Amino acid sequence: MYTAADNRYTNMKYNRTGKSGLLLPAISLGLWHNFGNADQYENMKAIILGAFDRGVTHFDLANNYGPPGGEAERNFGKMLKEELYAYRDELIISTKAGYYMWQGPYGEWGSRKNLLASCDQSLKRMGLDYVDIFYSHRPDPNTPVEETMQALDSIVRSGKALYAGISNYNAEQTRKAAAVLKKLGTPCLIHQPRYSMLDRWVEAPGTTDGKSLLDVVEEEGMGSIVFSPLAQGRLSDKYINGVPADSRIGRSLPNGAIQEKDLNEALLSNIRQLNALALNRGQTLAQMAIAWLLKDQRVTSVLVGASSIGQLENSIDALKAPAFGVDELQQIEQILSQ
Repeated sequence: MYTAADNRYTNMKYNRTGKSGLLLPAISLGLWHNFGNADQYENMKAIILGAFDRGVTHFDLANNYGPPGGEAERNFGKMLKEELYAYRDELIISTKAGYYMWQGPYGEWGSRKNLLASCDQSLKRMGLDYVDIFYSHRPDPNTPVEETMQALDSIVRSGKALYAGISNYNAEQTRKAAAVLKKLGTPCLIHQPRYSMLDRWVEAPGTTDGKSLLDVVEEEGMGSIVFSPLAQGRLSDKYINGVPADSRIGRSLPNGAIQEKDLNEALLSNIRQLNALALNRGQTLAQMAIAWLLKDQRVTSVLVGASSIGQLENSIDALKAPAFGVDELQQIEQILSQ
């Protein structure tokens, strides 16, 4: 039976989530890939338990994570029951609904029908009475935002989630969703957008008054937890000398994973330059990419994936990074603008 490390909270940094009372670890673990039925259960368990031993208290899932959809929640639920249930009150467990999960008109998007049914299914798969955060995984162009947010409010008021969140909403959509939730009395805790050195859409003006998503998150008192911080491995040394067979590209993973077409020589040249800069800082490129995100106080937590305990520990060690100098930040901008 697993016993957590006594020093698990010694070195992790915890950040306040917007204006809420909730603290999240600066590094959180996402189960988007590497936790489905094609992966080794003992390796999954080693990653999750190893993460908790290093102070990672937040584990992020969605109903469709696997593959197949639902499998990541089932595997995580098994680990909870067998190893982690004694520590439930030390954990932040989140899940989401909105992408395709089952056949028929109610198996995706943002209707009340889909979100409430999805929440119940996720709780059953994980063997939980509640999750800490339940997200609308993406905005629905054909469902009023009021209906989607009322569903999140209902889930929180029912006790099936402690907090409500949104993911993949643009700046204007975020502002509207936050206003509806505030009126309902269930403030939007957190936004989960994609963000990395290679994908900076959250910084761009996106509202009628020229505010970015990060600006809106700050104004609304929300936190943000960013996913794909390494651009699915491209911001690491993994692809500098070719495509490894065990990489996301090499394995041809489904469910939104990058493909070989997502690499080109110009990008690889930039990655090599960034890698050299990271080495000069005494870091791996992955660590520098994570530290670069956390320099912005509007970023509450960085959501990392891992296929091994070593990869996870490399990401967590990004917290040991020295602060960026002005010259280093300028060099990064110059490389990215090429």
